[in-house]
Amino acid sequence: MLDFPRWKVWAVSLLLIVGIAFAIPSFFPESRVAKLPGFVPNAQINLGLDLAGGSHLLLEADTSGVAAQRLEVMEESVRTEMRRASPRIEIGDISTSGGQLSFMVRDPSQVDAAVELVRTLTQPAGLTGQRDWTVNVMDMSRVVVKPTEAGLAAALDSAMSTAREVVYNRVDPEGTREVTVVRQGGDRILVQVPGLEDPEGLKALLGKTAKLDFKLVDLNADPNQVAQGRAPPGSQVLPMAEGGAIAVQRRTMVTGDQLIDANQSFDQNNQPVVSIRFDGAGGRRFAKVTQENVNKPFAIILDDVVLSAPNINEPILGGQAQISGNFTVQSANDLAIQLRSGKLPVELKVIEERTVGPDLGADSIRLGVIAGIVGTVLILIFMILTYGRFGVYADIALILNVVIILGIMAIFNATLTLPGIAGFVLTIGAAVDANVIINERIREEYARGRTIIQAIEHGYKEAQTAIFDANITNVIAGMLLFYFGSGPVRGFAVVLMIGIVTSVFTAVTVTRMFVSIWLRKRPTELRI
Repeated sequence: MLDFPRWKVWAVSLLLIVGIAFAIPSFFPESRVAKLPGFVPNAQINLGLDLAGGSHLLLEADTSGVAAQRLEVMEESVRTEMRRASPRIEIGDISTSGGQLSFMVRDPSQVDAAVELVRTLTQPAGLTGQRDWTVNVMDMSRVVVKPTEAGLAAALDSAMSTAREVVYNRVDPEGTREVTVVRQGGDRILVQVPGLEDPEGLKALLGKTAKLDFKLVDLNADPNQVAQGRAPPGSQVLPMAEGGAIAVQRRTMVTGDQLIDANQSFDQNNQPVVSIRFDGAGGRRFAKVTQENVNKPFAIILDDVVLSAPNINEPILGGQAQISGNFTVQSANDLAIQLRSGKLPVELKVIEERTVGPDLGADSIRLGVIAGIVGTVLILIFMILTYGRFGVYADIALILNVVIILGIMAIFNATLTLPGIAGFVLTIGAAVDANVIINERIREEYARGRTIIQAIEHGYKEAQTAIFDANITNVIAGMLLFYFGSGPVRGFAVVLMIGIVTSVFTAVTVTRMFVSIWLRKRPTELRI
């Protein structure tokens, strides 16, 4: 027990000092913390919507484009499968009018084979057994592929689920702000962001679909025709972010779906840009196209607006590229977040917006602080009366535990909510419980006739097993809550897991250090 090396004392003390240093700014107003020197920690704990107020947005999806997107995907799939068929199936007169896909099979003897190929592209929709597309033959040689109601409903549900995930990743890319993003009904998403009183930036972030495409510029297009909105066959006219219009080929080189990362950075002229990185297939495709089109311009298109049209001076290898377009640091960072989180499968519009005031939160904080102080004081008194000096050490460790939890939450820029406060109180109970187990075990060993030092040594050693086992199960429960929960539930889980780790550290290691230092100086004065 006395073997607590000096280096370990310094290491533990340094950890405690760091935790306290990062916790202190959370006790002061943000305006005062902003005036601190640069070398002083200034990270603060965020307060959730229920404590600090924030923005409340209700988004409604325009689902009319989902059916059109499905038709486009089915058309491309049909073309690909017919080309891959052996022997190749020649088709023509393709139409997507009337919300259905139809095409003519040039060789009547291949109609059955074409139908079978198309049917392999369909799949069951829901639990009814109905498929998402029906495939029929009309006029002996025309194949008609029509979406079913069940298939469209499944596609809408999938699109809304994807949209919810994309919105969540855009609003909280780091996963620490404890935002609430939930679906309401079939076509609405509720977004609540704590601490955000001006939602304009958030609305702009969510208002873009973030559909990114790279296409070659059509150099054969007549500028006069382009100015009138007309482009040669196989091309289209798109507006440019800086004004004017440009003709680009309809065929897409690479899409944003093949991105795996996007970050704000700076180019050689120290101008803000967005650095992107493609996956393996996207990188190879991008390299091949740029190799084949050196000294030709290509367009970087976001939501059907051309951000820039740089020239391909040399093949772009390695799967990395930059997007420029007169960005500010903030706008480049916002675009990087949008691209990183993926494109929205549906367009979202704000139909309800309001700012939640912090009045209720202030009252909740006041009552929570009062309850926490009263409970903590009673626990401190109980520990001192029951365990004497060991109780004093436990109380000091308990206070340090609270401060370290706040410090760690500040480091990770975590958000504190009302459920988080509940998790906070629960970890205080866990810390006290650990100290009670240790102290009672020491008393048992001392009652068996061991010396003070032997009783302390065996008490800490034997109690650790029970403490670790109990807290590991709590950590597993917290991980499950964090993984399956959202919003306030995650806030509770985060505080719970942080508190469990810190409570074990302070209850076992810190109190053991205190007792060890005391025993070295006055081993005969200690009483149990």
